[in-house]
Order: sequence, then C-alpha cells, then structure tokens
Amino acid sequence: MSLDRREFSKQALGSLLTFSLFDTLFARDAFADAVKPITVRWLADVNALGNDVKDQKIKQLEWQKKIEELYAQVDLADLLKFIDFEKLTAKVDFPEHGARSLRPQFTEMDGVPTKLVFGKQVFAMKKGRSVVPHGHNNMATAFLILKGGFHGRHYDRLKEESDHFLIRPTIDRGFQVGEYSTVSDYKDNVHWFTATDDVGYIFNIHVMDVNPSSGQSTGRVYMDPLGEKLADGTVRARKIKYDEVNRLYG
Repeated sequence: MSLDRREFSKQALGSLLTFSLFDTLFARDAFADAVKPITVRWLADVNALGNDVKDQKIKQLEWQKKIEELYAQVDLADLLKFIDFEKLTAKVDFPEHGARSLRPQFTEMDGVPTKLVFGKQVFAMKKGRSVVPHGHNNMATAFLILKGGFHGRHYDRLKEESDHFLIRPTIDRGFQVGEYSTVSDYKDNVHWFTATDDVGYIFNIHVMDVNPSSGQSTGRVYMDPLGEKLADGTVRARKIKYDEVNRLYG
C-alpha cells in the first residue's frame, strides 16, 4: 500500500525520534555502567562540603582538610569519564600566555546532585604557561592535576598594604597527575601553577562567598610574588593587574 508524502514524513520522523531516544538512553546507561558508584558518591560529598563551608557549618581550614581527604580518594580515571575529558579537550585552542578555561559538565545520572554549590573548570595550558599567581577573597578553591606535570607554588597572604601584599612562601615543588592543593582565606591563599610538560590540565572547583561577614567581594587579586624578599623570609609582592601578571608569568 502506498503512503502519501505527509504520512511517510510522519513515520520517518517518528522512527528518527525513536532511534535518537534509544541512542540517548543507551549512551546514558553505558555511561552509568562505566562509572563506579564511589565516584558518584565522591561528587556528592564534595558538594555537601561546599554547602557546609558556605553555610558556615564548618570553618574554611576544616573544608581544606576534608576536601584534600576526598581528593586523595578520587578515582581519576572515573572523574575523566565524568567530565568527558577526551571530548572536552579534543580541540583546545591553547593561548600564547596563561591558561584556557574549559567548562566541563557532569553527565546526569542517579546520585549526581542536580544543583552544585561549587563552580568547576579545567585549566589547559602549554609547556611554560601558567595559571598566573593570584590570591582569592572570600573563596575556597581546590586544584587536581589531570594531565601533565606542573611546578606549583603557594603563599600565605599575611597583610595588605596600599600597593603591596605581604606574603610567605608555603609550597614550592613539582606536582604530578593525581596530586592536589587547596586554598582558603586563611591558608595557602596565593597560588601559581606552571606546566612543565608539553600540555597540562588542572581540574578546579571553587566555592564562592564563604565568608559573607568579610565585607570583601568574591574574586581574584593579582600580584608579583617575586618581589622584595625580606629578612624573615616573607615577600612584599606588588599589586598588579591581570594584563601585567599574564604578560610577566602567564
């Protein structure tokens, strides 16, 4: 029996939708089978800690300790699946200076929080390029090395002057895949990561507005950490703008 054009189009469209839905469901099921439940639980725990520090249920220093414990447990291979790392990084346009910020998405599946309290990004950079030296105001942050080696440096920010910050070096070492560090208003507040391999990728989470009573807007502050070295081991780091810090250290 022949079909008129309209009926044929309706059936064809229905078939396409059926196959499309089947492919979507199959892909989601395959993804769910591939990712271990412990990784889903890990993400839920990271989110719960973010809520706790944002709601002032735990102190920022406690958040750093607990998030580092969680980072030590993460199944890196699973996390790479979670953020579809291969697709995310397939066509990265690496900048001549500094790092490219990529925005990963977690695939929807049972157990994954539908509303995340933390922001997330992946920094991508070429050898010799950096996540430039900067500090944070009113923010808790954690880094995890996904690919490549890095030279990582952290500093405690001790005092703010009109044109300088007084900082003290706390960490200065190589970081390899699977290693991590954290930042809060109270510890290791300034950080700087430089790629030492051909390419490097760092996973970052950040919880904003963790100290509403501070009176400071959430955000970055830039400085020159190779400033005047003082006798007690601290450094007077000149305040600078992003363009200059990216030119000097990006």
